[in-house]
Amino acid sequence: MQISMALGAGASLDPKSLARQAQNLESAGVDLVWGGEIYGYDLVSTLAYVAGKTEKMKLMTGILPVYSRSPALIAQTAMTIDTLSEGRFILGLGSSGPQVIEGWHGVPFKKPLGMTRDVIEICRKVWSGDKVEHEGRAFSLPLPEGEGTGLGKPLKLMCKPFRRDIPVAVASIGPKNVEMTAELANIWQPIHFLPEKFHDVWGDSLHAGKAKRSSDLGELQIVAGGLVALGSGPSVEAARKAVRDNVGFYVGGMGARDQNFYNDLFKRYGYEQEAEEIQDLFLSGKRDEAFSKVPDDYVDRASLTGDEGRVRERIEVFKEVGVTYLNIDIPADTENPMEVIEKVKAWAE
Repeated sequence: MQISMALGAGASLDPKSLARQAQNLESAGVDLVWGGEIYGYDLVSTLAYVAGKTEKMKLMTGILPVYSRSPALIAQTAMTIDTLSEGRFILGLGSSGPQVIEGWHGVPFKKPLGMTRDVIEICRKVWSGDKVEHEGRAFSLPLPEGEGTGLGKPLKLMCKPFRRDIPVAVASIGPKNVEMTAELANIWQPIHFLPEKFHDVWGDSLHAGKAKRSSDLGELQIVAGGLVALGSGPSVEAARKAVRDNVGFYVGGMGARDQNFYNDLFKRYGYEQEAEEIQDLFLSGKRDEAFSKVPDDYVDRASLTGDEGRVRERIEVFKEVGVTYLNIDIPADTENPMEVIEKVKAWAE
């Protein structure tokens, strides 16, 4: 397994600090860094900046919402960062959710599967250098007769990208979305990943998608992992609390009561009662109580915390189910964080 980590540059952005962080992660052996884009600083500009400050580390959008830009612009953006980084870019895509897409972008959250499929297919057509014609579930290029001015015509890329086969990663957790990911993407980026539940929750979807997968794509790679805290005592307990608070926030409040994808996933993991309690408490304003309902069993399996022997054992579990990039997070108060990263990298290899 290789190592991936997030760059925390969505809510605050200090160029010197960001460059230093990226360079330190690269020196420690991190293979891939990624960032998210919600309603803070934009991810595209951030990764373009990081590309100029690093030399070998891969850079991934994790995720770029498919509703936030046209498919052709997403393709242009991907090939631009890939060219600037000399072939180190991975295009990470996802649908986000209706609260962000409709509340921030002002775009209807509809046809998320069709949107994602169309964006992937159009991007690959753009990168091919051929004229782009597409009749999809959410997009048609050019616009069909009766829409627009009728003057649109098929166009082709006017430059030569560094690569025409830029890897595509998709963030997905729902059955149909995971099936589509296994069919079309190079990399799968799940969230709140429990390796022991891997086959039970996603096995059928992955099998169905891989049955339709082109052999040109190779094996589906997986980015998954957890927060790392080595040893025992208050620092490890604080890290475990952070894991509990994070998943509690998603399960309780990232979506409406009847449309929360993370709550649905928690139920599929077998935590039906806990998922309902967490959501009820969170939506009634009792956040701390909601977070306390996240079971220790989940925290044990979703994090890499405890003595070194246990953490090494957990890393092996992630490796055994086929995780390609072990995604890790290091608490801010960790002493010698780069040494911890170097240890985890050695264990993962």
